[in-house]
Amino acid sequence: MITKTAMITICGRPNVGKSTLTNALVGEKIAIVSPKPQTTRTRILAVASRGQTQFVFADTPGFHRARTKLGNYMDDVVRQSVADVDAVVLMAEPVPTVGDIEKKLIARIRENGVPAVLAINKADTLEDKRALLPVIAAYSQVYDFAAVVPISARTGDGVEELLEELDKFAVEGPALFPDDVISDQPEKQICAEIVREKLLLSLDQEIPHGTAVVVTKFAERDDGSDIIDMDVTIYCEKQSHKGIIIGKKGAMLKHIGELARHDIEAFMGTKVFLQTWVKVKENWRDSEALLRNFGFTDQ
Repeated sequence: MITKTAMITICGRPNVGKSTLTNALVGEKIAIVSPKPQTTRTRILAVASRGQTQFVFADTPGFHRARTKLGNYMDDVVRQSVADVDAVVLMAEPVPTVGDIEKKLIARIRENGVPAVLAINKADTLEDKRALLPVIAAYSQVYDFAAVVPISARTGDGVEELLEELDKFAVEGPALFPDDVISDQPEKQICAEIVREKLLLSLDQEIPHGTAVVVTKFAERDDGSDIIDMDVTIYCEKQSHKGIIIGKKGAMLKHIGELARHDIEAFMGTKVFLQTWVKVKENWRDSEALLRNFGFTDQ
């Protein structure tokens, strides 16, 4: 029975492994992952229970220098998510210097007076674990962290130890989410994000960052087959980008669709009939109206 809850924000620079850690904590893929920065655009709440504690983790976009209204929105999400929580996990790479982004996030943590745990990710990439000592020393000079935990979000090493430290910040109270809920994101939104993940993995440079994905149909067939019919529209910023996304004779779009369908079926636990279209909406990342239409609203 849940008797305690802990609201925890996970923050850090782009591509440090926040979404990978979120998925590892929950044991399900609810946040998309790619090697490209700025993969996560909105705050995603992930729910995990350990013993009598229900943890609610906020996976935030990577903090970066915004260049569009979408970028401003993403940075606002990070700033807001560091306030009004029980603790913050600052994720950093095993580098013995504190970068400007980390310093800004630490300043935000200090300003809000919230306890913080430093999670040094990618510890599995170090041949000699003694290399962690100068990393810990560098961060300890900047901020008095409640705990420092080396982890590998990719392999899961250190994740349970991180949870043990975070459990110290849990407060007494009933569960915030039902037992069977693992995220505040609707199934349609998670499926749309899976498609966007495949765009990020399959396309080069700026093109995937200029895409938005909207599920326009999500319906279970009434013939008893449990098959879900799903229509997805991919929006891009330029006509030339549309051609690249579709590919020669539709090959790229077919490839993206097949990759997405595989993961969506695993997530939904049933067969999915997926159809995809590509449309152009020029400069949508700087259009407040289109950002609202695509779901980028105030948290």
